[in-house]
Amino acid sequence: MSESADHLDELLASRATKPTRQVDPCTIVIFGASGDLTFRKLIPALYHLALEKALPTPYRIIGYARRDKTDDSFRQELREALTQFSRTKPVNDDVWTEFAKNIVYCQADISDPAGYEKLRQIIQSSPEPRLKENLLFYLSVQPSLFGEIASRLSTVGLLKKEEGLTPDRLIIEKPFGHDLASAQELNAELIRFCHERQIFRIDHYLGKETVQNILMFRFSNAIFERLWHRESIDHVQITVSEKIGVGSRGGYYEEAGAMRDMVQNHMLQILALVGMEPPASVEAENIRDEKVKLLKSVRPMTPQQVLENVVRGQYFAGEVDGEARPAYRSEPKVKPTSNVETYTAIRLFIDNWRWAGVPFYLRTGKNLPLSASEVRVQFKAAPNILFSARTQLDPNSLTLRLQPNEGITLRFNGKVPGAGTELRPVRMRFSYDSEFGAYTPEAYERLLLEAIAGDATLFIRRDEVETAWSIVDSIRTAWIGKSLTNREFYSAGTWGPSAADDLLARDQREWRNPQPAK
Repeated sequence: MSESADHLDELLASRATKPTRQVDPCTIVIFGASGDLTFRKLIPALYHLALEKALPTPYRIIGYARRDKTDDSFRQELREALTQFSRTKPVNDDVWTEFAKNIVYCQADISDPAGYEKLRQIIQSSPEPRLKENLLFYLSVQPSLFGEIASRLSTVGLLKKEEGLTPDRLIIEKPFGHDLASAQELNAELIRFCHERQIFRIDHYLGKETVQNILMFRFSNAIFERLWHRESIDHVQITVSEKIGVGSRGGYYEEAGAMRDMVQNHMLQILALVGMEPPASVEAENIRDEKVKLLKSVRPMTPQQVLENVVRGQYFAGEVDGEARPAYRSEPKVKPTSNVETYTAIRLFIDNWRWAGVPFYLRTGKNLPLSASEVRVQFKAAPNILFSARTQLDPNSLTLRLQPNEGITLRFNGKVPGAGTELRPVRMRFSYDSEFGAYTPEAYERLLLEAIAGDATLFIRRDEVETAWSIVDSIRTAWIGKSLTNREFYSAGTWGPSAADDLLARDQREWRNPQPAK
């Protein structure tokens, strides 16, 4: 284990010292270009890459949507949105002017074959040969359209299923299906028109600096990696809490619930990064291989075991920071008798050599007291034989705060000054803001740059998606026909249902709730 960590330490160091990523000239086509994601995330991300001089020379951005717009009107709309959503204020007019010159609009319907021929002609009109060859298609549309777009792109020769140094690529947004069967169907449909390595499944969580830092922290610091196993760790808690309620997304949540919305993607991704073995190298496939191995090592649960190891919850009316919040069943587009979970807590076991017997507790929910994502690694308690029976030793812990107030906290016991031998838990904290300054790139900036470069490390592979769905499907199947119990409801503004506390109390443990910034 330590030899692998030392080997990877060298690889990480060599990658970390590389200069800014060099990328080849690329044409980026955004399907659904008149949608919210384009205005709020994609164009601001690409503008910031231009601001940082990270985009290739040359590049081209083509917006594809059915609304009637000209190049100039499309650019003007994007400029107005950038004023609102740019993370740097004010917008740099000189950078924007140069950036906007590279943006054109293709007005066409996704189902119209003529639209794809029109798109092909726009791409082929570029005087720069490399902009005709290195194509990146961002499918910011509903998943039911993925297959049709891929098929029509293939028909006009824009999406080629061939081996090459810079193959045509598709970026697709989650959800990647709504269960294992639909995910397999979607994957099979796309594979008809391109290779797996041409598909970049995007989960913005993997673009967050702090999520990426899980691997760097683990494998570049020998003092922690040597403790990262069953002999030192008592359990691991992964919390993704949200202060907001369902709000206007009631219709979507009735179909998804917390299990599909958060666990299948974000939380299992974090679990994989926290628990995976050191990869042979930092190349994309080696890292993704280890993530899949970890997910495949999650112990399957029978329906009875699901009832013992998984809690679902639903909020009723309450207050968050003094603001009244309605019950989930009173939200728009929600059934008044709905049993959909707005909260879930899970106890998982990973059946491999490193983690045998170590429980992983995952929880996520809406209308909780604080919005935060963090991983808490709790170490086994030290023997108490050196201290009096009255001394209560607090177990050491390491907390990786992924958002907000990003940082890492080590908690250990220290002596209180004075003549006595009183001990008290103290913290040693690393803050991203204090160490590196306030600048933290938006997730989409990093992910778009990686996709332009053709690096799939931060994207999700087919077998990873399907393995995650198999874990979630077994849980959801066990819930069919079962109503929520009284101990599974929780007031908005609290940390979840009492049944979630019971889950840990049976193991003589308790949740450690994220703390607000001080």
